[in-house]
Amino acid sequence: MWGLPTRWTTRNVRGKVVLVTGAARGIGAGLAQRLAADGAKVALVGLEAGEQQEVADRIGRAARSWEADVTDWKALTAAVEGVVEHFGGIDVVIANAGIATTGFVRSVDPEAFERVFEVDLLGVWRTFRVTLPYVVERRGYLLAISSLAAITHAPGMANYAAAKAGVEAFCNSLRAEVAHLGVKVGVAHPTWIKTDLVESADAHPVFGKLRGSMPGPIGRTYPLSFALDCLQAGVRRRARTIHVPRWVGALKVFRAFLPPVIELGSRSRVPSADEAALADIAARGARESAVTGHGGRAATEVTRT
Repeated sequence: MWGLPTRWTTRNVRGKVVLVTGAARGIGAGLAQRLAADGAKVALVGLEAGEQQEVADRIGRAARSWEADVTDWKALTAAVEGVVEHFGGIDVVIANAGIATTGFVRSVDPEAFERVFEVDLLGVWRTFRVTLPYVVERRGYLLAISSLAAITHAPGMANYAAAKAGVEAFCNSLRAEVAHLGVKVGVAHPTWIKTDLVESADAHPVFGKLRGSMPGPIGRTYPLSFALDCLQAGVRRRARTIHVPRWVGALKVFRAFLPPVIELGSRSRVPSADEAALADIAARGARESAVTGHGGRAATEVTRT
């Protein structure tokens, strides 16, 4: 293929150094294992050190784990410097670390609500900022994991939808800024994927039922392996966008019309859910009612220490 640097002429990551944040489980762990099987050297960066080390051990010599909070500049910088010292550089960065909370704006725990922005949006910015000099050096690829929630803004997910929409906008601006440096920027939009985060949200006594009432394909949960197939293929070709599944991309065409449709569909479900959410908070406390998933709990615990 003419016009591309030699190192990227084949659609694979063999011999490349790939840094993945939030690699303790789910998409991050699965993608690290897939890319290592493709011949990449993988650097796992995240909060859950024990679980992440188990992932690195399963992969073998091609992987190494660094503990770091993506919202902590000092820890993130130290981890990235460690990756460069160990592997010699960075070709690909996958900003996957993300958490979610459940709750309506008027009653959700404020600290848990804001933590989603810290991890899901500012964590992407910090990850890319710290790694960008090394990616520029190798004319590499940056991929941020956004979400279907960036396109469809459901009730009870205001912070998550806003953060993921911000990730998409951030990547669109960044792509134009670094194109002349030979760096490609991608953004992925997975729908509901069978991960710890989604399963934990589905188990919530209030918002699990609300999510379960979503109609058609928008409410369907897809297997993790399906998402990994799409993401792996996208990383191989340094894709601008990765939609999981493809119909998510089609929704972008109708983005302006979606909020009124969602509002109309929510009229019969939100009032009772709002009342149930207040009762759940009264019974369990605002923090416990809001936090979902092991990653979300780990990230929230950081704010308490």
